[in-house]
Amino acid sequence: MKKRVLSAIIMIIIFVPLLFLGGISFAIFMTLLAVCAMHELMTIREKKKEFPPLMKFAAYLLVIFSSVLTYNQNIFSYTMSYQLISFIVLIFLLPVLLKDNKNINYDINDALYLVGSLLFINIAFNLILVIRNYSLYYMIYLLLITVITDTFALITGKYIGKNKLAPSISPNKTIEGFVGGVLMGTFVATTFYYTVIDSGISLAILIFTTLFLSVVGQLGDLVFSSIKRTYGVKDFSNLIPGHGGILDRFDSLIFVILAFILVMGLI
Repeated sequence: MKKRVLSAIIMIIIFVPLLFLGGISFAIFMTLLAVCAMHELMTIREKKKEFPPLMKFAAYLLVIFSSVLTYNQNIFSYTMSYQLISFIVLIFLLPVLLKDNKNINYDINDALYLVGSLLFINIAFNLILVIRNYSLYYMIYLLLITVITDTFALITGKYIGKNKLAPSISPNKTIEGFVGGVLMGTFVATTFYYTVIDSGISLAILIFTTLFLSVVGQLGDLVFSSIKRTYGVKDFSNLIPGHGGILDRFDSLIFVILAFILVMGLI
């Protein structure tokens, strides 16, 4: 427990100043996290089969390149270059022609996994940059939804949780924890948005939107838990002592951000 708390304090000390500072410093930091996240997705897949080193190297480079192209974007519209997407597809699909080479063990399943993982990581972490560039307050709002929901889901589930939410995916999560997390996450984040960002918004719409984002965040957590269970791992990595890897910490936030892009027109 002490290790977990200490790691959390260190993460806050590093993340919060960079978040408030924004700009190139925050972009570089998020790029490093995106590279780590891509590494984690490839590493768990390699529990079953290793990727050729050249393909992994290309994946890291394309994560960095994607961040460079969009690091200062602040418009909520799709701007990822079709040239970049085409390059990603070609560079990972064409090498399947070499699968009969005795020195290369690479097939269409490997290629599609890398393409999907790369697009997912690029979109998710680039959106974090876009939202931060657009508004620090929006980013704080989304972080509050994620952090408060996760924290109170853990607390509520620990003390009053009895009914399992998804025992085959995440045995420790309970329905009571899910509800407690959603209620507190919605209350705190709604209060912040209404008092700091826009007090003229319809309170009913704001509550509904925040509630929806909180629910999606917890479902996102379960999605990532399902991925880990598929590959037989407890955490995506041990990069953060007591917490796991980057994707273990950003799982809910990624889904909250993806959902936010869908519903942001309401608030």
